[in-house]
Amino acid sequence: MSDTASTNDSTNDSTNSAGNYLQNVYDLATQADTDAYYTRWAASYDDELTRQGYQTPQRCADALRRFIASDAAVVDIGCGTGLSGAALAAAGFTNLAGTDVNVEMLDVARVAGIYRDTWVTDIENPFPFALGTYAAIAAVGVIGLGAAPASLLRLALEALATDGRLVFSYNDHALKVPEFTDALTDVVSSGLAEQEFAEHGIHIKGLGSMSTVFVLRRR
Repeated sequence: MSDTASTNDSTNDSTNSAGNYLQNVYDLATQADTDAYYTRWAASYDDELTRQGYQTPQRCADALRRFIASDAAVVDIGCGTGLSGAALAAAGFTNLAGTDVNVEMLDVARVAGIYRDTWVTDIENPFPFALGTYAAIAAVGVIGLGAAPASLLRLALEALATDGRLVFSYNDHALKVPEFTDALTDVVSSGLAEQEFAEHGIHIKGLGSMSTVFVLRRR
């Protein structure tokens, strides 16, 4: 390892230990890198995102509430520590389940008691339940750079029954990458889904970042 690499690693460790994981999360290259990073981040994730003014979870929850009843069954995929679930609960949803690929993040969510059911998943089996079980799937900040691949968009829609809803967000990093915007165009143009809602707004206030929240209806 070069002296420069050692210095960078040391700086990143020091910065992250101070609770600033956000600045490096979009640079993660592999699933293994992502899982290890979120494992280290789990204990401070909620504090950092809350301190920075993470708006997308509540925006997604409020958007979904326009289209389904508060007692409808919703599965929050990539739920992490449960910030998105807390936003869904604040919007009035009472029947929530959560999934995540990271055990440490999901353990934090379980302690919070937001979800009736939780599953540890993986990219090979992201939906460990009968297709059509849930009226809606939430993927808040899940699909994008440093997170799940664009292919998850179609898989999520295929996990819904007809008229099921998918609420998800693309931050500005994802919106600049054709892979992600093309995935959205494809599911709509192919007739798999109808876009019912799209709103660009604040993503993380402290970073000055933005995101677009979408609601799609499975056709």
